[in-house]
Amino acid sequence: MAADLVPAPLSPAKIRLLRAENPKPRARDFAALHGISEAALVAAFVGHGTTRIDATVDLLFPLIGTLGDVMALTRNSSCVHERRGSYTPFHGGAHAAMVTGDEIDMRMFPAHWVHGFAVEENSPEGAKRSLQIFDAHGDAVHKVHLKPESDHLAFITLVETLRVAEQSDTVATTPRAAPEGPRADPARADDLRAEWGQMTDTHQFLKLVRRLKMNRLGANRVVGSPFALPLETGAVTAALHAAADGKVPVMIFVGNQGCIQIHGGPIEKVVPMGPWINVMDPRFNLHLRADHIAEVWLVTKPTQRGDAVSVEAFDADGELIVQIFGYRKNTGPEAWQALTATLPRLAVEVMA
Repeated sequence: MAADLVPAPLSPAKIRLLRAENPKPRARDFAALHGISEAALVAAFVGHGTTRIDATVDLLFPLIGTLGDVMALTRNSSCVHERRGSYTPFHGGAHAAMVTGDEIDMRMFPAHWVHGFAVEENSPEGAKRSLQIFDAHGDAVHKVHLKPESDHLAFITLVETLRVAEQSDTVATTPRAAPEGPRADPARADDLRAEWGQMTDTHQFLKLVRRLKMNRLGANRVVGSPFALPLETGAVTAALHAAADGKVPVMIFVGNQGCIQIHGGPIEKVVPMGPWINVMDPRFNLHLRADHIAEVWLVTKPTQRGDAVSVEAFDADGELIVQIFGYRKNTGPEAWQALTATLPRLAVEVMA
């Protein structure tokens, strides 16, 4: 085994035994409790209801599209984004791919789609079927959960088509890189402001800050008003409540290295529960650890269609948790911009 690959510290049989003794925790929490990756937990059940499948995005997604109405789940360490819908239309690509449906809207980065599994579990409600994809570190990139309305025969066909020859119940992973943290160059603040003001599309942003040897949070800290204003950490919760109460449609982006999942449209029911703030709508759920939010920024990017205004939350390591934009399809920006103007500002700007 290559020196940079790390095997799970527990045998598959031991993992299955521990899981049988403690079935209630969510998979991610159970894996963390026992010092294993979530991929190692899932792999331990290969041959016990779980099948390894090819995780190649261009092969996988056309077949996911045959499953009909399912639940798409993308998460990072602080936020879970769940959206019902179907995975059509799909647009493939070696470096980036997309699903651009009215309900399921995703951006996928295939290099991080490494370990694929089809999972079948028994429950009091019947068989639970899912597709689960993990990156090289064993972290979940994306999951597809079938519902009673889904096409379960198509799931069986998918598994038969994408089943790989090697059905190992162990998975070797590579260590995660340490979080980068905010990266900024205050000496180039004037260059940043000048180029920021000349943007015509939000997709130009990351290329801009990388060229100036910064990252998203570092650039926010340096660029200053009117492009980035620091908000209180409660501003995300306030924005969700205000969007629901005012019936202001939004776009909510949650992602990880391999996948970004987007909700576009109204939200209705915002429910706090302990440290979590939740959106609990029939077709969309969001679960956000509000206590993980260390910085929030109100960010304005010029585009050809007018300013794109977002609320962006970061954790203590400088990692992006969630972004909220105004919904721009068939609606104007005025309601969202009026909403963001009411969000609580920090009295003193954070500086790099």
